[in-house]
Amino acid sequence: MMDGRVKTLHPKIHGAILALQDKPSHVKDAREHGIEFIDIVAVNLYPFEKTVEGKANLEDAIENIDIGGPALVRAAAKNYTHVAVITDTADYPLILEELKKGAISLETKKKLAVKAFRRIADYDCAIDTYLSRTLGNEDILRMKFVEGTTLRYGENWHQSAKFYKEPGVTEPTIANAKQLHGKALSYNNYVDAESALNVVLGCKKKIAVSIVKHSNPCGFATGNTLKEALSRAWDGDPVSSFGSIICMTRKPDLLALEFLKGRFVELIIAPGYYEEGLFYLKNKSKDLRILELPMDDGKPLENTYRYIVGGMLVQSRNRGLYEKWDVVTQHQFPEEKKGLSEFALNACKYTKSNAVVIAREYEKGCYQILAIGAGQPNRVDSIKKLAATKSRENLKILYEREKPDISEDEFVKNIMSECVMVSDAFFPFDDSIIHSAENHIRYIVSPGGSIRDKEVIATANRLGVSLVFTGMRHFYH
Repeated sequence: MMDGRVKTLHPKIHGAILALQDKPSHVKDAREHGIEFIDIVAVNLYPFEKTVEGKANLEDAIENIDIGGPALVRAAAKNYTHVAVITDTADYPLILEELKKGAISLETKKKLAVKAFRRIADYDCAIDTYLSRTLGNEDILRMKFVEGTTLRYGENWHQSAKFYKEPGVTEPTIANAKQLHGKALSYNNYVDAESALNVVLGCKKKIAVSIVKHSNPCGFATGNTLKEALSRAWDGDPVSSFGSIICMTRKPDLLALEFLKGRFVELIIAPGYYEEGLFYLKNKSKDLRILELPMDDGKPLENTYRYIVGGMLVQSRNRGLYEKWDVVTQHQFPEEKKGLSEFALNACKYTKSNAVVIAREYEKGCYQILAIGAGQPNRVDSIKKLAATKSRENLKILYEREKPDISEDEFVKNIMSECVMVSDAFFPFDDSIIHSAENHIRYIVSPGGSIRDKEVIATANRLGVSLVFTGMRHFYH
């Protein structure tokens, strides 16, 4: 009946839902068969997803596959112009409010219909995923992302790009940030902003600032004030900080933001903004992207995903900094340098491999990255050609600024000898230790695990270097 809309399901129910109430032939069929139209369908599906979250047996899972519910929902959603379909109890107040005013609006019915079809799709995906694994011995991955937004461009100007949001995420993430000002975000803005956020989240209980360029931290510091942390982070690489992304763990005051006068940055992320600070930033540049992101704890996601052409890589999140803290050399590693080491490890963890980070304690309890060696095919270049060289360059700038009553070489040696150097992976040869010692570095943190660890340790002992093995590698590609 009803032009074939109703075939296999009971007409008293599905005819009442599917009938086009403004079509004479449908109205005629309804009258002939004593069918009363249904205007609202509310369905709470059997809790399949919740059932299989724990250690449900197959029989329980099967019994919690709803059959009639999805049929009712699909029928009602198909006929959304005449029927309101409710699949989420959170929508009850809205529906009641509209009913009090007389009727449920067509606009609301449209939204409910889309939500209903999405709910059924999610439900079927959950069943497919579980049964494929349980009955078919096949592990499949189904994902859902919503609110697709067109970005200014992709990694390059000629590439188009979109951003899709994963629903239900409560932990601090760029996806949940609120843009208060500036140009639309590009693909690179999202990638770099996530890197900047990841770096500071490890120090979010402190006043901390990270500066990121091309996914790598080029500056990272903690301080007693935000201005101090920001200026010390900027010192990590003043050249690369041009056009960078900055993330802060505190609301920036005007004193801190005035440090950025004459300095170009692409994007700023903070947990909130004072009115005068926001006014200052908006007047600094009409294009400056300003993001607000509270950094409260939420439920952390378990995995990360990376698409390669033709497939998806899934891995658990890289949590923690070290599994052990073994001083493996004759020369002891001072306990008071552990805080600095953890700070450096946190930066190294989010630096592209091969990664080496040199960090210093510039005053008691306040740390800064002195230099970083990132993304090199070999670790020696990360140390010798990048991190150590950059450290010397930055210390020369600091020497000229502070004008201490000692020679530049002595100034550099004094600071470098109290720094901690962190490597994201083991040293395959002792050359890394040799080049570090040549630059007066005496404290090194590494995962260990090389077949030449004994050789590396022996060289460290010979050169007066204190070496810690953490047992946790932090490759980042």
